[in-house]
Amino acid sequence: MCNVDEGSVISGNAHTEALLNAVKDEKAEVIFISAAIESDIAVMESYEDRQMFLEDMGLTESGVARLIQSTYKLLNLATYFTAGVQEVRAWTITKGFIAPQAAGVIHSDFEKGFIRAEVIKYEDFVKYKSEAACRENGKLSVQGKTYVVEDGDIMHFLFNV
Repeated sequence: MCNVDEGSVISGNAHTEALLNAVKDEKAEVIFISAAIESDIAVMESYEDRQMFLEDMGLTESGVARLIQSTYKLLNLATYFTAGVQEVRAWTITKGFIAPQAAGVIHSDFEKGFIRAEVIKYEDFVKYKSEAACRENGKLSVQGKTYVVEDGDIMHFLFNV
C-alpha cells in the first residue's frame, strides 16, 4: 500500500513507480491510497456524498474498500451473511469452507448438528429485495453438507444438537 497525494491516487508517482519496479517479480499487489481523501470521506454524512466525492476524484471506491478487498484476496477469505428479524450479520470464512464449517463460525453446535443450509445468492437478494421474493422466484436453494460456500451467500442454517 502506498500513501500518495490526491493527484497520484489513480496513476501513482515516481516513488510508487520505484516500488512497483522493486516488487515486479514478487506477484505483489500494490494499492495507491490517499490518506487525505480517506480523511475527507470519513467525515461525510451520507453514502451519496461519499460516492459523488469519489467520482469527482476519478475513483469508483474508497482506498479502504480496496485495501479490505486486497487483504481478503491475499488471506484467501470470503464473507457470507445471515439475516434475521433483528439483525443482518457478515461472517468471515476461509474460501473453500463447506456449509457445516461456515456454520461452525457462528457456533460449534451449528457445525456438529448441521442438517442443511438455505442459501440465497447476494445478487438475487439485491434483485428481488427480500427472502420471500427470492423464494417465490426459485432463488432460494437447499444445500447439504458438501456445499462450498460462495462469497456473498446469504445463509440460514438448520441444525439439531
